[in-house]
Amino acid sequence: MGGYSSEYEISLKSGQVVFETLDSEKYSPFRIHIFKNKWVYVNGMDEEFPIDRNDFSVMVNDTKITFDCVFNAIHGTPGEDGYMQGYLELLNIPHTSCGMYQAALTFNKRDCISTLKPYGIKTATSYYVNYGDKIDEQAIVDKVGLPCFVKANKAGSSFGITKVYKKEDLQNALEVAFKEDDEVIIESFLDGTEVSVGVITYKGEVKVLPITEIVSNNDFFDYKAKYLGESQEITPARLTKEQEEKVNAIAKKVYEVLKMKGFSRSEYIFKNGEPHLLEVNTVPGMTKASILPQQAAAAGISLKELFGNAIEEALN
Repeated sequence: MGGYSSEYEISLKSGQVVFETLDSEKYSPFRIHIFKNKWVYVNGMDEEFPIDRNDFSVMVNDTKITFDCVFNAIHGTPGEDGYMQGYLELLNIPHTSCGMYQAALTFNKRDCISTLKPYGIKTATSYYVNYGDKIDEQAIVDKVGLPCFVKANKAGSSFGITKVYKKEDLQNALEVAFKEDDEVIIESFLDGTEVSVGVITYKGEVKVLPITEIVSNNDFFDYKAKYLGESQEITPARLTKEQEEKVNAIAKKVYEVLKMKGFSRSEYIFKNGEPHLLEVNTVPGMTKASILPQQAAAAGISLKELFGNAIEEALN
């Protein structure tokens, strides 16, 4: 838990929930905090013991401890973008998230959309800008229209995202996004019902969880809406049978096309009755307020079962 991005606080909460929830008769969990300046095991007295990165072990009271499996609860870099996956795979340590390539691909919104488009997955119209590019504001507006969304390409939890109504506000929005990443994606505004769909591998099968409808009290589903209760999350979503079947099929297709493992949560907006993909999260929030745990509960899967299953799948 932890990580190197603006999302580290949410990750610590997610990790703590997993730590407290895991079946203590089956598992001996250890809290590992991963930060830029330290990788440490944190015991019950909040004492810290450094991790040996050569083999991901820790010395506690002259005893070397190694781990059978890693439950990855790091949102953002380095847990959601492929770095941790690659490191753990090199060390041959099973982990609960998807593979390195899938993590890197889905973390890059632009590349993920490009990969899925040939499979008939609909998305918003988009325009790409890299740091240092000459900005042609008129070309952006001509392509995506107004209002539009300016997003950091590789960031989560709605960091670095602005809804822009006027052309003259584009520059400021780009500056906000460039604080999080050196690549930006600008997308057309899709006006419709927004839903979040959890897909997991559960007992060996790909399972689509009950859908959550997102109704933000704010202008869009921003950080405050996500984490400070300024939204309604309705599970199961108020969709027609046809809408539900469509988005379920697409979410499952995305999971399978990308050869995903572990947890995933993808976001869609319905436009003209068709679900348009916004993004795919491979380390979704695991706090009690988070969407995927709500969906699991609606499917009759307790948090203890959800987390235990992820470990069993990784070990298998």
